[in-house]
Amino acid sequence: MANFFDDNKDIQFRFATMKLAEVAEMMEDGFKYAADYDYAPSDAADAIDNYRRVLSNVGELCAEFIEPRAEGVDQAGPKLNENGSVDYAPGTAENLEKLAQADLMGFTLPYQYGGLNFPSLVYTIATELISRADASLMNLFGLQGIAETIHAFASDEIKQEYLPGFADGRYTGAMVLTEPDAGSDLQAVKVRAYQDDAGQWRIQGVKRFITNGCGEILLVLARSEPEISDGRGLSLLLVERGPKVVVRRLENKLGIHGSPTCELQFNDTPAKLIGERQRGLITYVLALMNGARLGIAAQGLGLGEAAYQVARDYAHARKQFGVAIEELPAVRDMLVEMRLDLEAARALTYETAYCVDKMYGAARKLEFDKPDDKELVKTLRNQERSYKRINGMLTPMSKYIASEMCNRVAYDAIQILGGSGYMRDYPCERYLRDARIAPIYEGTSQLQVVAAVRGVMSGTASKLIDEILVSRTWPEALKPLADQLAQGRARLEEIIAFVKARPGTMYMDLYGRKIVDVAIDLLCGCLFLRDAAICDELTTRARRWIVTRMPRVSYHQQLIMSGDTSTMENFAVMAGSAGRDD
Repeated sequence: MANFFDDNKDIQFRFATMKLAEVAEMMEDGFKYAADYDYAPSDAADAIDNYRRVLSNVGELCAEFIEPRAEGVDQAGPKLNENGSVDYAPGTAENLEKLAQADLMGFTLPYQYGGLNFPSLVYTIATELISRADASLMNLFGLQGIAETIHAFASDEIKQEYLPGFADGRYTGAMVLTEPDAGSDLQAVKVRAYQDDAGQWRIQGVKRFITNGCGEILLVLARSEPEISDGRGLSLLLVERGPKVVVRRLENKLGIHGSPTCELQFNDTPAKLIGERQRGLITYVLALMNGARLGIAAQGLGLGEAAYQVARDYAHARKQFGVAIEELPAVRDMLVEMRLDLEAARALTYETAYCVDKMYGAARKLEFDKPDDKELVKTLRNQERSYKRINGMLTPMSKYIASEMCNRVAYDAIQILGGSGYMRDYPCERYLRDARIAPIYEGTSQLQVVAAVRGVMSGTASKLIDEILVSRTWPEALKPLADQLAQGRARLEEIIAFVKARPGTMYMDLYGRKIVDVAIDLLCGCLFLRDAAICDELTTRARRWIVTRMPRVSYHQQLIMSGDTSTMENFAVMAGSAGRDD
């Protein structure tokens, strides 16, 4: 039987070589849960075997059940009823039922609420598999971060009331953040949260572009402090779907048709406060969005994999000029670059998920099982701070690289199929339509760069590069490649010094994308080189990436250090006037 987990050699390699035993030890708190829960692992080997079995089940479900329904889901889409309720596309409803029956809707929730207690790394792999089968379904499966946010910040009463429903599939959720006048700028949110005379929280206003806004549980960002106009005046509240939440419309979108995108009207809707007032954006939504951004990175991986596989199979089977088109140099080069880009994005995204687990592991140890040893406590706090800083850079990097990658790969897949790729006989056009949203929602690529470039400029990227390059003695065959990466790392330091010497932050923001691209090229090169040290077969991949990307690093360095600011100084001349001249 087809299986999207078992058939992917790169995912299999990463599953086998990433430090899952270490992650499992943290998630299971020394495997103490085995005494209370039959399905909790008793040791690391048991945990990893469980991860593999579940992922294999997900892979089979994706290949055999979800993917064959994806075209029908795309064509049908959700339906808005006259009473304001929403019906999923029939295939989407069937998929959600299957996922719930397989106990896959509480992937990262603790055992006490009926969850699997799986780490972020394993959830990221599962999210990629789901996205390869149907990217729109990921927008429902991937919203398990709603439950994670409730678990992290809500009261025990709220946790007990709602989390079991997420774990068993009764509830799906939505992040209700954006408004007509507050898209990326969430500090501008105006929807009002207030307490009535009885002390009941209520919400009034309109939200827009809400993925799965028809879900049972909504986490709403609203202004609880009307006298404070910035993000400090916002709180996060939980709303149950009901008559005082009206779906005013479903957006008519380019892609991800199976995912309902709603405009919501809140009419003095009853709500429950999550955590503390005024921390809605500053603490809770930022944590929620970091998880969502990692989910979109995984969605990009799944879309890229789906598009690549269609192109690879077509190039092998399609004959022109008497040969399969995979024999043509131009097509071969396209396919190699597609796969290289895909696997680089996967390497960085999975590394990010691992770092998220490391940060979470230290945090939960300090909160729930704080050791008596003061030095150990200090070590854990340093670990938490260190990984928080790393994740602050890697998460936006992963979302940026994976979402941009899936657009390039889907675009090139259509090109390889030629006229057939443009037709709906093949799924490539759907992959391209679905992919186009990835660099936009949960923060545009431009915003991801703004977030990531601060980490690069502070030296976080350089430190990670050093940790990989200096952490081992490289085999003779890999030393020249390691030397090239070291040279690239020196170029990055020159870039950082040059940009820091410029006054203010304008120059950094102007060249932010190129700075981040340099760091990503170097980091992915280091990850590929580390892979090659484990498996000789992967040396070819590492060599190709380093040989082709290091000249790009040099090119970007020349541009960044050119000192050119004409974009800012001569914008009107070069961009022309906005609108028509009278």
